[in-house]
Amino acid sequence: MFISVIIAAGGRGVRFGGGVPKQLLDVAGRPVLERSVDAFLMHPEIDEIVVALPADLAADPPPYLRATAKTVRVVPGGARRQDSVFNAFQAVNADTDVVVIHDAARPFASAGLISRTIAAAIESGAALAAIPARDTVKRAGPVNEAGEPAMRFVGETLSRESIYLAQTPQAFRREVLREALALGAAGGADVTDEATLAERAGHPVRLVEGEATNIKLTMAEDLTVATAIARRQSGLPARTGRAGTGYDLHRLVPNRPLVLGGVTIPSDVGALGHSDADVVCHAITDAVLGAVGLGDIGSHFPDDDARWKDANSLDLLARAVDLVAGLGYEVGNVDVTVILERPKIRGHVDAMRASLAAVLGIEVSRVSVKGKTNEGVDAVGRGEAIAAHAVALLRSRS
Repeated sequence: MFISVIIAAGGRGVRFGGGVPKQLLDVAGRPVLERSVDAFLMHPEIDEIVVALPADLAADPPPYLRATAKTVRVVPGGARRQDSVFNAFQAVNADTDVVVIHDAARPFASAGLISRTIAAAIESGAALAAIPARDTVKRAGPVNEAGEPAMRFVGETLSRESIYLAQTPQAFRREVLREALALGAAGGADVTDEATLAERAGHPVRLVEGEATNIKLTMAEDLTVATAIARRQSGLPARTGRAGTGYDLHRLVPNRPLVLGGVTIPSDVGALGHSDADVVCHAITDAVLGAVGLGDIGSHFPDDDARWKDANSLDLLARAVDLVAGLGYEVGNVDVTVILERPKIRGHVDAMRASLAAVLGIEVSRVSVKGKTNEGVDAVGRGEAIAAHAVALLRSRS
């Protein structure tokens, strides 16, 4: 029995968003596509694999598709999923008895699931992995008279006992898949899986018990779930986080620039310090270092060291980020409160957030900067000093 596998990886993942095809995204240290292909490379019943990739990737496939223990062929995909599968089918071995089709975006198909699906296809001609619906299923009624698709009403409640959610792998005896793909090519039908074409060609398709962990990466939030599954399956602990707090205060004096978050703020006074006295960067640096027990800014960049005289505090913050990266952590988000009577910083907050985000290596949306006054209380309230409080959340990179 010669068994071939087609990995459908020809799409760009438009719904997923981002500039990288979802099948190439990293999940716990390995690309999604590599995980999906490996599930079949390591399966004892599989003889060859054909991968359908976007044309540009097919011309220069990733290394893990080149040097493999089993035959792996790469073909250009098509405009639709079924076109990619059709192209791949033309490349399967002439001696193939059963063809298994699997979505590249499902990286966690187990060996048992693959075996069950193949066995069912050998016996029944066609089979697909599927899981029964767990929730009450409602069929929506027609669009209302105003043509507002967002305003829908229940048209019918379906019996969930008869509802199954299709997954892959799907497996077919070669002649069954040939007829199904020919029907699709001739009729121009636009379907979401080959089992649908097999049904339309008159072939019964057998249901095989699927797996809840056999998820498909469709939306960006699925990546978080996939990472958790991958870590659990590999025996790694759940990704952990560390939080740190930071505080800094400097006197305000004439003839000094007022630098906050790497941005120079127009002011008749500035912060006095050995470096540029950027209280925002200093507070964040303390928070980042403190989250992993690396002390404070003074222990790494002491004010009696000439190297840090008039230093750009963004550079000091970048060094702190590199230090925690060496311990396996990255910045998740930061929140800073600047306490200053004058000038008002509201008009400069966006520039500060952008400046900090670039150094921290995170999106601007993960950086918060707020300005407060001290209501005339103490040296800060009298306009003699400036202070900042910061909180940083770090997360493990592995």
